[in-house]
Amino acid sequence: MIPSDISEIVHVKYLNHLRPATILGDNSTPHVPRAPAGALSMAKILIVDDNPDVREVLRCQLEMLGYLVISAENGYTGIAKAIAEQPDLILMDIMMPEMDGWQASRAVRDNPETKDIPILAATAMCRRADLNACLEAGCNGYIVKPFTMIELKRKIGELITQNCDDNHS
Repeated sequence: MIPSDISEIVHVKYLNHLRPATILGDNSTPHVPRAPAGALSMAKILIVDDNPDVREVLRCQLEMLGYLVISAENGYTGIAKAIAEQPDLILMDIMMPEMDGWQASRAVRDNPETKDIPILAATAMCRRADLNACLEAGCNGYIVKPFTMIELKRKIGELITQNCDDNHS
């Protein structure tokens, strides 16, 4: 029997090749339904992460959820893309060479053009002091790696919705 949606099989095979366990915490690729048309679909998300595999897996998953995705490989490029692209949310890795996510988040907050963009820190650090450091650096929230796409979708939705509410009040 030939599956009706061959793109889903190709997508699952591709993600398994990229070791989704790095992000998902296991060797499975969860079924995440596509986002319905609405306020969050087509929001623009900037992924800032030094790991190309992580960027690619996140890009594929977020695009499946209906988001427009741009990416940057380090904090410096992330700041430049935040200014140029004006994303609706930045998903910021914390541990990166050259400029870490804390430094990049502070720079985003210090720039009048980007100061209001929500930043979601993505970190493997789970000590309370490290998570507080994310908030002190200007992140609006954090998600601890490994995380599921369901958790990520919920956090993104909360921050984008909160930012829209703040901008319309």
